[in-house]
Amino acid sequence: MEKSKFYANARYDLTGPLAGVRVVEATTTWAGPMAGCVLADFGADVIKVEHPDGEVIRRLPPMIPGSTHTIPDETVNRNKRNLSLNLRSAEGVEVFLKLCSTADIVIENFRPGTMHKWGVGYEHVAAAKPDIVYVSVSGFGQFGELSDRVGYDPVAQNYCGWTSLNGEPDGGPIKAPTYLGDDTAGLHGALGAMAALRHRDQTGEGQHVDVALIDSLMFQSDGFPTAGALDIPMGRWANEFAIAAPVNAYACTDGRVFAGVLLDSHWQKLADLLNEPDLRNLTGADRLEQRELVDTLLANWCAERPVAEVVDTFSELGLPAVRVNTYAELARESHVASRDMLQTVTIADGKEIPITAPAAKFSRTPTKIRHRAPTLGEHNVEIMVELGYSAEELQRLVEIGAL
Repeated sequence: MEKSKFYANARYDLTGPLAGVRVVEATTTWAGPMAGCVLADFGADVIKVEHPDGEVIRRLPPMIPGSTHTIPDETVNRNKRNLSLNLRSAEGVEVFLKLCSTADIVIENFRPGTMHKWGVGYEHVAAAKPDIVYVSVSGFGQFGELSDRVGYDPVAQNYCGWTSLNGEPDGGPIKAPTYLGDDTAGLHGALGAMAALRHRDQTGEGQHVDVALIDSLMFQSDGFPTAGALDIPMGRWANEFAIAAPVNAYACTDGRVFAGVLLDSHWQKLADLLNEPDLRNLTGADRLEQRELVDTLLANWCAERPVAEVVDTFSELGLPAVRVNTYAELARESHVASRDMLQTVTIADGKEIPITAPAAKFSRTPTKIRHRAPTLGEHNVEIMVELGYSAEELQRLVEIGAL
């Protein structure tokens, strides 16, 4: 399909499918900000409430070359507004609750009990806005035996068993190179917020949404926790698959490809390509039993050819194969450009950088990176005026350290 056909009926007078929804986000680092990022990308007015000293993500590497800004901050806080507010002060709490009374959704990802201690927990916000959707993202959840523990992304990955299956068969546990637990929890936080918002719109009822990193990782573990509960052995497969062969990352003359087959009909095409007519009728079960043989045959075939030839040949036959890219190579892929997945953004210091764009495409209400990540307190005056504060009141809040 041509891109122009997909967007033929698009309207550009809205920020996205969530235009008109207001989100107050009191978060730090990644999981909570990711939930807010998804909603902001979808067009919601997301106001990030940040301590006046600035949160840790403003200092997390990698830094943007020649800039004091960080890639994590610019990535996860784009499309948001920023209010620098001290929630440890009574005046800051008063402003926060007033802001929440204008919102549809509140997102927080502090250790359970922290927001309540500050006077801005679910019950406090619900008193100000009874139909509020209040999303709490944490390591181990709002209840349960371990709910009071500190829970970061790698902690969740190791607790959930994910690291036990990652890596080479004879190796030890290895975490993901990305914030996998934070990312999945952020996505479930956004999904939970939208589901609860749908319920609110139908019934007028708000509610508290509890999202844990460990729950999110378990949910996204392809049923492996069930296998564990049934004491079914789980192997570490690296780039191979328990259910299919041959599948692997294969060395070529100028790089690596990830290729393989799952269906018997695909194997028949591959056997013809490998000039192995005697093996053409091997079933999936047969290939699993002879995994080393079929894997070696494909490995030897790839070893004599450049990556492009392998990928193109597989593509012509309707078989799956891709170059094993680095992120630098990925950024230069023409398909990535055609999907608008790296969008040029001018950040606060004037530098232009490519930022990873929203994943979901909407034919009627297109989304994009509308504006860069805000500087600390960039929208203080704008937001406070919206709430009805005078210039004198603003100045007083600044003087006492609340704003």
